[in-house]
Amino acid sequence: MSIHKPTPIDVEDLWKVYRAMIKEMGLARQHLDSFNDFVTERIHKIVKSYKEIRPAWRGLAGRRRKYTPVDMEDVKIVLGELTIGEPIVGEAEGYTHRVMPLECRIRNLTYSAPLKLEMILVENGVEVHREEVEIGEIPVMIKSKIDPLSKLSPEEYIQVGEDPYDPGGYFIINGSEKVVVIQEDLAVNRIIVGPSTASTAKITHTAKVVSTVLGLRRQVIVDRMSDGSLEVTATKLPYRIPFVVLMRALGLEKESEIAAAVSPDPDVQRELMPSFEKVAITVTTREQALEYIGNRLAPGQPREVRIQRAEEFLDTQFLPHLGTTPEARKAKAFYLAEMANRVLQLYLGKRKPDDKDHYSNKRLRLAGDHIAEIFREAFNNFVNHIQNQLEELISQRRKIRFSYLVRKDIITDRLKTALATGNWGPERTGISQALDRTNWISLLSHLRRVVSPLSRGQAHFEARDLHGTHWGRLCPFETPEGINCGLVKNLALMAYISVGVDEGEVEELLYKLGVVKLEDVIKEVLETGTPPELMVNGAKVFLNGKPVGYYPDGNELAEKIRELRRSGKLSFEVNVAYIRDEHVREVYINTDEGRLLRPLVRVVDGKPLLTKEHVEKLEKGEITFWDLVKTGVI
Repeated sequence: MSIHKPTPIDVEDLWKVYRAMIKEMGLARQHLDSFNDFVTERIHKIVKSYKEIRPAWRGLAGRRRKYTPVDMEDVKIVLGELTIGEPIVGEAEGYTHRVMPLECRIRNLTYSAPLKLEMILVENGVEVHREEVEIGEIPVMIKSKIDPLSKLSPEEYIQVGEDPYDPGGYFIINGSEKVVVIQEDLAVNRIIVGPSTASTAKITHTAKVVSTVLGLRRQVIVDRMSDGSLEVTATKLPYRIPFVVLMRALGLEKESEIAAAVSPDPDVQRELMPSFEKVAITVTTREQALEYIGNRLAPGQPREVRIQRAEEFLDTQFLPHLGTTPEARKAKAFYLAEMANRVLQLYLGKRKPDDKDHYSNKRLRLAGDHIAEIFREAFNNFVNHIQNQLEELISQRRKIRFSYLVRKDIITDRLKTALATGNWGPERTGISQALDRTNWISLLSHLRRVVSPLSRGQAHFEARDLHGTHWGRLCPFETPEGINCGLVKNLALMAYISVGVDEGEVEELLYKLGVVKLEDVIKEVLETGTPPELMVNGAKVFLNGKPVGYYPDGNELAEKIRELRRSGKLSFEVNVAYIRDEHVREVYINTDEGRLLRPLVRVVDGKPLLTKEHVEKLEKGEITFWDLVKTGVI
């Protein structure tokens, strides 16, 4: 009886697998995935984050209240569901009709779809009127979910004048095709540490994080000063604030609590002494800390207003990716403590500085991210306009009509202008470019181009170099000569950009696998007075850069997660790494969007799991490329 041995695979088989992947995904998949995520998830979250619109004076807490007559009705507009229609165009005669991309190219029109938002007028707690109002238009990406073309067969494509092989992934603005070029960016919501590059000798080491949520970006920096104390700078905060003051404002008042949150390592705790001494007399309670911050944010205001402004700042502007409610303050305190820990470890030589050119510290920002940013800004202006109009109508005691309140052009023009000119604010230009249609290859190349935001004039040797982590992710050859060399790159053929997985589900799974919550470990330290074995010798677990807890054996946890991913119980986009050296034991789990991934054939006991049988089934169409991924072969 002979045992059937799987035939080993050769290079030709790998090309067949590659063809199967491209046949399924196309070469512009990354743009489509990103834009689809924006129109199905992100745009709704941005609108929902506003909930309701009140007249302008209600937003100005206490500042203009005294001018407002007392007997005004309580009026607000509650925002309901947002829907995106089919692409249409308005004619000069006043009617609208369905439109196809070909007509837009010929007649220099914009291929865009109407955005409709349900608005409910509530007066004194009673619903008065409900209406679906058009609030603007959104440019439609060719072949995305909201484009009717994506549902057609190749024959129908040819009938409407389109090329069935066209990859899509671009917009049509005023008749010209525009592509939002992939932008390379330092990973957001990640702590990056390094020696200070500031011109002053006062700062020795720095930890930086760019906190981003739904298009809102806020930076926080923890600096170690030359006198040994730690100070924090943040966007929207005009002065440097001592680290201990912020920790107290976030609810950790005792020195023992702060020290336990930062690190169990006695060397690191010793380095915290100068920070405690700096504010030992002036700021000892949460109230005093809030007042200290309030004095910097709203000087000269009454005490309640100053404290309210400080709380508002901590909740909405400080590390917003951890939450924008008072409940998130504890998590923010632990995150800030981790930043302090890393700065001090770097100073003590117990941690190496982060390599900014390592691809795990980079994220690629696609059309979805960029348009979300612009849409958030435009929607904010739209809401402000309605607030002002409401105030005017109520003070004049006129009837409130949605047609008078809503200006369609605010959102439409902002999105259209950004895509037409490529300007995303004063500093950032050239984000959308005219699609290069010289030939078929130049089109595909343009859709897979990756641009670094660094200035072209300077040397930036490290950024232009080919890095070890580019292997299999970026093409080592395809880059221009001259000033753009190494700053403009192209995706490798099989590179895949992650769309993102909900981190809440993964966090619950981690606790089920036995990760002990950070809060519980720190509570134990405060009760017993000594750090438990788990904290000293266990691995600290990070989910998307946020510390979530401890686990006794980091390697075991990483293997458990890999097994779940390979058996299809976890998304293939979830990455895990266990990093350990003399002083550091950490498990990193990433589920965010914009990571550059590549497919690998799994090898067990020296034998690849991919066999000739798999390749033959792929060719016959019995299985798909993603079936191989789900079964853990790739």
